[in-house]
Amino acid sequence: MEPLAAMPRRASHKLSNEPEPTPERRENMARVGQKNTKPELIVRRLLLGFGYRYRLHRRDIPGKPDICFIGRKKAIFVHGCFWHRHEGCHRTTTPKTRTSFWEEKFRVNVARDRRKLADLERLGWDALVVWECETKDVSKLESRLVNFLSNEVDKKRK
Repeated sequence: MEPLAAMPRRASHKLSNEPEPTPERRENMARVGQKNTKPELIVRRLLLGFGYRYRLHRRDIPGKPDICFIGRKKAIFVHGCFWHRHEGCHRTTTPKTRTSFWEEKFRVNVARDRRKLADLERLGWDALVVWECETKDVSKLESRLVNFLSNEVDKKRK
């Protein structure tokens, strides 16, 4: 694979007159994972401990949820507070450089998240959003997961 600096840049970087990211910054951001993140692994470990079996990242389900319970028609999204803009969380910061780029990126992410949840709801699925910061309090997280999966009402957190 070509080094990141040699790869062509997408037009989305041209949202303003702000400078392009440095090759080091691009490489660092490219390493940020989308699957099997630490918060996701915490949630999966808890679910397995409770005896639940699930499927991961099903492409045939709208939004490709992190965790799916096909028979129950339930889906769990494990969102990073920074990328998905967890309202009121201290991790929801905006970088000081290239702010217009980041604000647009975050706006698109939030809109996509809302659309994915609405698509699932239209198909009769229940969805739960677990935020990265919520994985720090394991007892609260356990309670939310059990309530969600045992058909008790637990509305999506936005």
